[in-house]
Amino acid sequence: MKHLLPIALATMAFSMAADSPFACNLRALEPAARKRHFDVLSPALVAAKKSLRELPNGYEIGLPDDPATVKLVSEWIWGEHLCCPFFDIDLHYEREGGGLSLRLTGREGVKAFIRSDFKRMFPE
Repeated sequence: MKHLLPIALATMAFSMAADSPFACNLRALEPAARKRHFDVLSPALVAAKKSLRELPNGYEIGLPDDPATVKLVSEWIWGEHLCCPFFDIDLHYEREGGGLSLRLTGREGVKAFIRSDFKRMFPE
């Protein structure tokens, strides 16, 4: 029983930690990875977009269901997760061949950040 108190306190402290600000941490990626993320992967993701669906807390991007796109999106997710830790990012396959989608969501304010930061993906 005496061992449970430190665990409970650590859990409470972790859950009370402040959310990260809505700002990309460009230093989270090494210079070469950052350049690839913004100059290669992001434009390729924009070009691959088949559809866009607005969600209550973000967006869902429909993508081609092929190995090259899955590889591209997986690498893009890795970089985005490092520089924008406030995103919830899901790569989703629908059952029965329903397709591939990328979901960018998060807490209150994330949707507006996505809209302003990804103008090429989300034109007005």
